Amino acid sequence: MSVIIDVRNCIQLLRSCSAVAGQQLHQLLLKSGHVPSSLPPSNSLLLMYARCSPLHQHDARRLFDEMPVKNCFSYNSVITSHLNSRDHHAALNIFRSMPERNTFSWNTIITGIVSTGNLDMARSLLIEMPVKDPVACNAVLHRYVRRGRADEAFALLRTVGQCSGADASSPWNDPFVLATIVGACADWMKYDFGRQAHARMVVSKIEQDLVLSCALVNMYCKCGDLDSARYVLNGLTQVDEFSLSALIYGYASCGHLHEAIRLFDRKEEPSIAMWNSLISGCAFACCGNDAFALFARMMRSDVLPDSSTYASILNVCGFSVMVNPGQQIHGCGLKCGAVNDIIVASALIDFYSKCGLWEDACRAFRELRFHDTIVLNSMITVYSNCGQIEEARRIFDMITGKSVISWNSMVVGLSQNGHARDALGLFCEMHRLGLRLDKVAIASALSASSSICSISFGEQIFSLATVLGLQSDHVVASSLIDLYCKCGSLANGCRIFEEIDKPDEVLWNSMLIGHASNGYGHEALELLELMKTKGIKPSERTFIAVLSACCHSGLVKEGLTWFHRMQADFSVSPSAEHYACVTDLLVRAGRLEESVEFIENMPFEADAVSWTTVIGGCKAQGNEAMMRKVAKKLMEMESSHPSLYVQLSSGLASLGDWTKSAEIRSMMYERRITKNPGYSWIDS
Repeated sequence: MSVIIDVRNCIQLLRSCSAVAGQQLHQLLLKSGHVPSSLPPSNSLLLMYARCSPLHQHDARRLFDEMPVKNCFSYNSVITSHLNSRDHHAALNIFRSMPERNTFSWNTIITGIVSTGNLDMARSLLIEMPVKDPVACNAVLHRYVRRGRADEAFALLRTVGQCSGADASSPWNDPFVLATIVGACADWMKYDFGRQAHARMVVSKIEQDLVLSCALVNMYCKCGDLDSARYVLNGLTQVDEFSLSALIYGYASCGHLHEAIRLFDRKEEPSIAMWNSLISGCAFACCGNDAFALFARMMRSDVLPDSSTYASILNVCGFSVMVNPGQQIHGCGLKCGAVNDIIVASALIDFYSKCGLWEDACRAFRELRFHDTIVLNSMITVYSNCGQIEEARRIFDMITGKSVISWNSMVVGLSQNGHARDALGLFCEMHRLGLRLDKVAIASALSASSSICSISFGEQIFSLATVLGLQSDHVVASSLIDLYCKCGSLANGCRIFEEIDKPDEVLWNSMLIGHASNGYGHEALELLELMKTKGIKPSERTFIAVLSACCHSGLVKEGLTWFHRMQADFSVSPSAEHYACVTDLLVRAGRLEESVEFIENMPFEADAVSWTTVIGGCKAQGNEAMMRKVAKKLMEMESSHPSLYVQLSSGLASLGDWTKSAEIRSMMYERRITKNPGYSWIDS
């Protein structure tokens, strides 16, 4: 016996009812015979199930299979139901079986596949789509950008743009698609593509709403084209705070602080966001004093700093190695509780790390209540830099969702701390898991290969870099040159260098160090002259390589000449490492008196390396008088470096002065200085 019900009322109720009530209505419609034979109530039920919990996916599918007649709406609803329950394979099969598809069908399946993360499938569907709807296009492009695959997003937009031609519905004419692309250009510094997008807007006379205009201002500011940013801003009928803040940051970060402040002062009561833009811009430009002056002005204006403010000021302190001001900011953050914010905590750890205060960085980490991946990545670097590689590995292992930065930080840490084989093992694990290998990972693996003098493994890594398109990257090329040179294959290092178009200072330095370590002093000096003719300015590291080359080749006159020229001609102040190179140069030449005089005239206290070099020279030349003079100096210095005492004790013993040698050993014991025991290993 059929039940008489009002179908229209049932359809109306299905639009807003719960799953339980919907199932009851489903039973009524079944008894009345309207379902599944009648299309309108059946479609309403499908939509209700699709809208409700994924648990009702099977109910939707059962009803769909029972329907004798289906239309696009029916297919779209059951596709939505499958996608909501993350069964994208079933959704795709239903989509493929549709006799006809409308725009909503394509948008539904493409956005659903995008949400699963299968970008390759989503891209294929978008290209297959007859009319490229901006909704589907924006969904795919946005996910590409969020995944860090901006170049692929740009290439896809070109492809779908060519398919659409000059059609008004082309993605190139959609404000939301353009806002996504312009935002990606800002994040990835793709100035040329961003400017092309802006030109298309002007030519196509696309109305630039507030969102799109803000994106353009932000893009031009981040890419350093402040005139274009100002032009877009002046064209706005109403200047919003975001655009103005972006332009203020742009001027400040490029060093145009007066112009930034002039724009800032246009607001009678600037918000904390505008203050942060101004201060963070100064921080980016490394204008520490200006940033602090603005911070003080903000405090006088009764505007309370937020987490972004504290993070920016701490970044300034870190870049400028301003220890005391940074510690004061840390104190202020403790009083107001800002250090509990994960952004401030990360900036605080970074500040202490840049200042070399590893214990303070570790203490700040231990005081944190919560950790995120960014902070944990920072701590991997901190523990690696202070030699606590086991602790760094423990932090790495506790990260649940490891990012590429997590893996890279650990590979770099292991390589720097002499665990080359572990670093290479971790790199191979990255490759096995299909993680994106960037130039940092490749360069670190090449560095680890050079540590164990494995050219074959290094060449395999470089082959992988070639497949990834990183063979011309200067960081990767520099690491490969270092590998060849450390393994004695200078010719191969030179070949790689010659293949690089417009090598930078890092690459030139790698070649200089390679020639120096292989005893080609004259060639290294010729390379330096060539480097100057190419317009590359020598740096501190350049002159360390040059002095090292002179030292290994016995070029005393040339080494002393370049040491004096580096400050006079190139404004490079000699560091302790430069002085150590010259000391070694003089000692190797047998000029011990001159080397001691050179050390004593240093503008700072000589480190253990310089004195150890002199002791080694005295021992090699049997100069007992000079060694005793150095021993006296050592007793006055009260150095804590064990190598000095061990070298001096050994030297005195070699001269037959066992009494004095024993005194040096006793001095080590009294000063509680211990030598780390050495060990040897055999590589099978």
